[in-house]
Amino acid sequence: MGQVVEASDSDFDVVTNSDKWVLVDFWAPWCGPCKMVTPVLKQIAGEREITIAKVNTDINPVSSGRFGVRGIPALLLFRDGEMIDRMTGAMPKNGMDAWLNRHMT
Repeated sequence: MGQVVEASDSDFDVVTNSDKWVLVDFWAPWCGPCKMVTPVLKQIAGEREITIAKVNTDINPVSSGRFGVRGIPALLLFRDGEMIDRMTGAMPKNGMDAWLNRHMT
């Protein structure tokens, strides 16, 4: 199935420029809602053909600035290097599945 990887400013374009689905999770270690989303994203990676790319905004400010990330967790969905949709804030798994299903079907 899918995988969870760490991404950085230096490899962001390589990670997202894929013919597969890539869900970028902009997060920070001090962010409580980010910690709530992490196990949900790991579960989704185990159920779908998707790469979850985790980007720590504290040490990778260029990518988050490039996409205008103002709040975290910020989830950006990519396909073929193009951003398809974005969502900000923690969401339960059923809500995240519904959001992904709108694009991945």
